[in-house]
Amino acid sequence: MSIDKIQEMENRQVPHGRIDLIGCGRLGLRIGINLIQVHRGGPKTIAAFDGQKIDGGDVIFTLLGAQTGENKPDFLKRICTHDESFRNVESYPEYIEDDNLDLIKGDVVIIVIAGGNTIPTAAKIIRHAQKRGAITIGTAGIFGFGNENIEIKDISEYDSSNPAVEELRAEGITENHLVLTTNKLIRDNEPVTPYTLDEVAKTITITALKELRDKK
Repeated sequence: MSIDKIQEMENRQVPHGRIDLIGCGRLGLRIGINLIQVHRGGPKTIAAFDGQKIDGGDVIFTLLGAQTGENKPDFLKRICTHDESFRNVESYPEYIEDDNLDLIKGDVVIIVIAGGNTIPTAAKIIRHAQKRGAITIGTAGIFGFGNENIEIKDISEYDSSNPAVEELRAEGITENHLVLTTNKLIRDNEPVTPYTLDEVAKTITITALKELRDKK
């Protein structure tokens, strides 16, 4: 293969597009770090959204050098050491609500918010993103010890046994939204381990990258 042909192929494998990461907690941070590290492609821009600050319980953050009280999206931006002409992280240290939905502009939108009933907020984000033609990815139960079977498929492909999926459907999200689950929920009295989070982050990252590539 000629040097010119190799150069041509390399030129096609540069970062492009934008992935929005809604939620930068223990799972969102893992996904963000995965995306930052992608070589030969991946997103040009990662937009990180979360209104929460880091506290002493956020062990993965402090292990990586975060300061207590630091905004979570700001920390993700800080650890992205790429030249911004190659890849950049845009930090939005705020929660997504009705009055700031227009901040969501990604080609792929990953929704990994937690705490309380997040389904109505997730549904608003999904509807807004889909109107823009974005691919949306979310979760519906990621509890487990770490050896669970992880499923990811369109919401229309699930049966009625997952209550989180059913709640999304009740909000009008019935198709064209990718849902990942371990099929373990809070009712199952199992923890969320780092092993599970690592595997979930891996699967979401792979899916998001493939969807971003296909939109190019």
